[in-house]
Amino acid sequence: MTLPVRITIRHLATGRIATRRLAALVLAAVAGIGAAVPAQAQRVIRIVVPFGPGAVQDAVARTFSNEMAQVLGASVVIENRAGAGGTIGAAAVAKAPPDGNTLILAGSSHHIAGHMYRQLPFDPLKDFTAVTFLGTAGYVITAPPNLGVATLAEFVREVKSRPGKLNFASAGNGSATHLGMAAFNARAGLEMQHIPMKSTGDAVNEVLAGRVQAVAAATAGIVAFKGDARVRMLAFTGKARSQFLPEVPTVAEAGFPGFQYEAWVGMLAPSGTPRAEVERLNAAAQKALALPAVQERLNRLGSEYAPMSVDAFQALLRADWETMGNIVRISGAKVE
Repeated sequence: MTLPVRITIRHLATGRIATRRLAALVLAAVAGIGAAVPAQAQRVIRIVVPFGPGAVQDAVARTFSNEMAQVLGASVVIENRAGAGGTIGAAAVAKAPPDGNTLILAGSSHHIAGHMYRQLPFDPLKDFTAVTFLGTAGYVITAPPNLGVATLAEFVREVKSRPGKLNFASAGNGSATHLGMAAFNARAGLEMQHIPMKSTGDAVNEVLAGRVQAVAAATAGIVAFKGDARVRMLAFTGKARSQFLPEVPTVAEAGFPGFQYEAWVGMLAPSGTPRAEVERLNAAAQKALALPAVQERLNRLGSEYAPMSVDAFQALLRADWETMGNIVRISGAKVE
């Protein structure tokens, strides 16, 4: 009986030593893992879309966010914060730390709101800085065939013959579709009644049905009706003809030199974000945007993209702020 006891004691002692060694190894491994976590943790960048899923800004954000994440080696999250004409999401970004981790996917509505609302908890121009230009979208002045016009000149003559009696539809009071048509009416000296709808789709449907006499619809909202007998695409509001509707003349070509109305889309960061960080984000986004697959997605949205530096985009923002202020005043649009 003595021998087994001695063997048992020896095994127990060996077991204790092995256990201590194993525990030490486990603790060392755990400590190593803990030390490695900060180095391996992925940066998370939020792109706030101040409108709901399905909006143009939301669709644009999702065209390149995965590719931008791969370039940066970070996680890029799209966060929809809709409400109050995009001002709720904008306010959240304006108050975010200026570290490059919170951006906003903004458009012309960002500046429109700044001129329409009496008070905002942020300044649309001063509280943000340009990061990446993502493209522009022009608008197509469209009429129904029952109006009996085939050109913009004929449209102008017809509306002038019945001042205040014809209507145009829009996506809502103060929307880009409202302001685009209001800007043209002011330039051409036309008097039309504004019929605000809930969306661009609803406004286009009113033209398709012949219930209103015009709509200025974004390219993405009207290009699907190319060749449709229910619409007459009279003129494009951009500086040059749209690559998606090259047969449609610009408003300038159609008799109103110098007229231009385009909406921009781009990423902004809170003011105070370090220039080096802004440039890094811009470079990553530009690299993602240059990919053929991303270009194809943007084309489907009717967005006409061209590379732009941070400074050039900032200059565009300053000019657009002034332009939108003038157009809002002309339209009479306001939020009480």
